[in-house]
Amino acid sequence: MKLTLAEPRLLKESIGIISDLVNEVSIKVDSNKIQIIAMDPANVAMTVFKLLSSAFIEYSIDTETTLSLSLESLKQVLRRAKPTDSLSLELEENRLKISLIGDSVRTFKISLLDLEERDQKIPQLSFSLNVKTSSHILSEAVEDVSIIAESVLFEVEPGKMTVASEGNLNDAKVEIRADEVTEIKTESSRVKSKYSIEYLKKIIAGSRLADEVTIEFAKDYPLKITYFILNKLELTFILAPRVENI
Repeated sequence: MKLTLAEPRLLKESIGIISDLVNEVSIKVDSNKIQIIAMDPANVAMTVFKLLSSAFIEYSIDTETTLSLSLESLKQVLRRAKPTDSLSLELEENRLKISLIGDSVRTFKISLLDLEERDQKIPQLSFSLNVKTSSHILSEAVEDVSIIAESVLFEVEPGKMTVASEGNLNDAKVEIRADEVTEIKTESSRVKSKYSIEYLKKIIAGSRLADEVTIEFAKDYPLKITYFILNKLELTFILAPRVENI
């Protein structure tokens, strides 16, 4: 197995974001992609990460492989990658060899873990609404309302999405209207659901990777947030709702 990336940030930023939610993962490598499907320890948020073979300048594998790793160890190595480096991944006995190739060739080897085999299944979810907008707009909205309370209310109606929070004394609301940047599709007159600010603040770090984000949810139903770069990567989060009287 030898995989070489000309844009190390695609892996560096992704692993940095995912590591805020999970500690250890199994990375599956097949002929089309490398993929991580992981659930956080509290079973509140699932992460699905795909880095496509088309994102690599070299992508050679003999057989499907699973690499179980400490994300903290991997993150520390990837932090050393410069924007001008290329990044190479190779399997060497029971270790992952990472080479950062630029003005010099720096090599790191990370021991693989023996994790319990748990085949994480991506849930089959059905949504009646879809919002595509700038990842910056979503990030700013979540940051704005996060100063008020520990949960955020997402509400969609034709032509408008509202992000809001309410505390004992204070409240905050951000209205995002459909325009040339934001596209809102919904089959309902109004849909709303509440989610954890703590998790959302980790999820919106995906804006470091991609300029566009897709948001899908339903009443008292999981929230699905997807960041993507065409023909390169997809980073999806599925967040359980906070079910209470809204």
